[in-house]
Amino acid sequence: QVSLVESGGGLVQAGDSLRLFCTASGRTISSYTMAWFRQTPGKEREFVALITRNAIIRDYVDSVKGRFTISRDNNKNTLYLQMNDLHAGDTAVYYCAAGRQGRTTTSYDYWGQGTQVTVSS
Repeated sequence: QVSLVESGGGLVQAGDSLRLFCTASGRTISSYTMAWFRQTPGKEREFVALITRNAIIRDYVDSVKGRFTISRDNNKNTLYLQMNDLHAGDTAVYYCAAGRQGRTTTSYDYWGQGTQVTVSS
């Protein structure tokens, strides 16, 4: 069992940066591929980025490539998402997840409660 808690969200202006954190407790995250998803009201949860257990593979949705960077510190049991040059379209609740490698929500068994990111234009 892994418990995940996101933090770092907030209200920023277009072009600003934010760094999201996902802190795990229970089991170590080193056993899992970790991912970030996001969701806006009325829409399905959308894949943003994933990083495999040993950080060799990082995958991003096209809309964030070159702006977002996913990373992890297994010793600190923490996942990160560095978000630069934020756009209004990045506004969403961001969730971290632990599971198997994949871009769908069904690949992940454990989820955090989410952190709100709001980008004003």
